[in-house]
Amino acid sequence: MKWRIYHVGKPALAFARDGVADYSKRLRHYTSAELIVLRTGAADEIARRCGPKQAGQIRLILDERGESLTTAAMASKVEVWQMQAIKSVDCFIGGADGHPKSLREEADLVLGLSAFTLQHELALVVWLEQLYRVHTVLRGEPYHR
Repeated sequence: MKWRIYHVGKPALAFARDGVADYSKRLRHYTSAELIVLRTGAADEIARRCGPKQAGQIRLILDERGESLTTAAMASKVEVWQMQAIKSVDCFIGGADGHPKSLREEADLVLGLSAFTLQHELALVVWLEQLYRVHTVLRGEPYHR
């Protein structure tokens, strides 16, 4: 299964660049994860650039209004997707305007990383760390403790 993470703008903050680099490197040992930078713009414009949902694809929206899951629950979802032979999981981290309602409504999962509103660069680092953690859980490795 391939992970595509769409996010607005390249990380400008040093800690975010370092975190993205570190967790991207760690993830390579477990799965394919492609980071796709979207140019800053209005939320509707960004949604249009992402295109229509494809067959065999899960569309996951990261949004503060989303469902809260534990790492173990997310790992269970990923395991089910693997067994269903899902080809790709496209994850969307919005910019300052968030996501348009239409994108949230067509998503397979709207997931909240926190009840707090997170700056998009920080959300990207948190999401990459959680993807890494999920994959270590699936492999039975000790990182998730």
